[in-house]
Amino acid sequence: STLFTADGSKWLEPIYEGKEGIFPGENLFYFVSLAIGVILFEGGLTLRRTEIKGVASAIIKLVFLGSVVTFIGGGIAAHLLLDLSWQISFLFSALIVVTGPTVIAPILRNLPLNRNVAAVLKWEGILIDPLGALVAVLVFEFVVSGEASQEFGLTVLAEFGKIILTGFVIGAAGAWIMYQVLKRKLVPHYLINVFSLAFVLLAFVASDVSAHESGLLTVVVMGMVLANLNLPEIKDILNFKESISVLLISILFILLAANIEMEELMLIWNPACLLLFLVVILILRPLGVFLTTGQSELNRNEKTFISWVGPRGIVAAGIASLFGIKLVVRGVEGAEYITPLVFMVVLGTVLLNATTARPLANVLNVLQKVSEGILIIGANNPARLIAAYLRQNGRHVVLVDSNPSNIEKAQDLELEAFQGNIYADDFRDNIDLIDVGYLMAMTGNGDVNHYACEKFSHDFGENGTYRLITEDEMKLPEAQLPAGGLFSSFDDYINLSEVARDHPEIHEVGVNSKEEMQAAFARASSFKSMVPLFYKDTKGDLKIIPANGGNFDIVPGWKFVYLGQPAEVVDLG
Repeated sequence: STLFTADGSKWLEPIYEGKEGIFPGENLFYFVSLAIGVILFEGGLTLRRTEIKGVASAIIKLVFLGSVVTFIGGGIAAHLLLDLSWQISFLFSALIVVTGPTVIAPILRNLPLNRNVAAVLKWEGILIDPLGALVAVLVFEFVVSGEASQEFGLTVLAEFGKIILTGFVIGAAGAWIMYQVLKRKLVPHYLINVFSLAFVLLAFVASDVSAHESGLLTVVVMGMVLANLNLPEIKDILNFKESISVLLISILFILLAANIEMEELMLIWNPACLLLFLVVILILRPLGVFLTTGQSELNRNEKTFISWVGPRGIVAAGIASLFGIKLVVRGVEGAEYITPLVFMVVLGTVLLNATTARPLANVLNVLQKVSEGILIIGANNPARLIAAYLRQNGRHVVLVDSNPSNIEKAQDLELEAFQGNIYADDFRDNIDLIDVGYLMAMTGNGDVNHYACEKFSHDFGENGTYRLITEDEMKLPEAQLPAGGLFSSFDDYINLSEVARDHPEIHEVGVNSKEEMQAAFARASSFKSMVPLFYKDTKGDLKIIPANGGNFDIVPGWKFVYLGQPAEVVDLG
């Protein structure tokens, strides 16, 4: 029944019954499973291992140990507060383990969170979905099997291992096959998106046929593997899958919400359900986060924000609808609570997090207020040397180059590098540059460098936009040098490359005054085997050196950083 039609009839009936409905029988839930698979594959495509440096262990603990806290705590709370059976209580807690990427992603897009917080929330939301679904399936099988037994326990363990093995094997194999097909251009470019969608669905179904409910894990593994391979077509696939995911999410929420009866919603209209919701968000989530991130690089404010932001999404809603109906049909006592309780948690957490995330992020100071990341256009040898040094000094560096060989060499050094064309309209959409505030154009083409600075200075160069000067600009007097000239007025791309080839080392020399710094800069600039790069202050922060040497207030403890011959060449006298 409804509250807005005269006879109480629905305008939309997802399940076909009699003369009305969209999906016959359980076909709705087959559609839900396939749609969630596509959504999770798109999420997996965004998971790059370079994002989680420093917080990888925290993510792993949060996904696994944090799930245990929510599962056990949620089950106990549901049993004590609502007097549900232990089986139904733990099925509910298994369903709310997941923190859906479908609702985390919009929050991350609209909030410039610092990299650690954003990485933890994104990776947790995507990785925990197949795990939560798997746990829910196992608990469901336990409920419908009757009472527990040793034989059932061994069966569950065997099934669990089979699902994990199948998911990883088919997921990795599917990603490798898809990579080889696209790399060898066996599919026409205009069919790549259609092929990738069909192949993902094929892998999902094949995995589910081999091991029931392993499909979600398979598509996540496929997405993760492809995201970390050097595949240019991944950009087109990601854009297409993102559009499909938005459409599917919209459809799924409408269908699943329409499938709930008004009588079911009235079951949760009592204080005990509200108390259960508060236990989930105010006790279990913070407890899981703080227990699992104790030894990580996350500070207290970051942990607090992650504790608050844990919205549940479409996976929880979809599986709850499926299991709830099946158990009600079987006559399991208390099963009618499953769907409305899970929807209460989904709706409550989404509304709460969506409305409070920004104010809380401001209060806890977890927003990315200072953009210290550096985008380097060009991944040639000197650019790779400089990027490696910057990364060693705690700076987030992204290299972009159209040459796949340069990108491969940079990635071999574990640098964050992407193949891209700065002239392409979608250039900025394909690379994660949320914290980039500096731009350094270091290609061998002066026109490309100039274009990069002109086009992207507003987007990525809020703290400074620099480019290598050209051979012609080297002949200009200092007063006429471009304001964004890079390193020195004596070094263009050719000289920089020769120095990087002959002396691929970066050195630091201590200086104590502005005069000493100017002397070091002048002496290094006059040598063809040395190139000034940075000034390093007493806090260890690096200042990019412009072609004119810059105007910095030097105090004792600063360092002069340069590429080339050892420090004894520089005589500060």
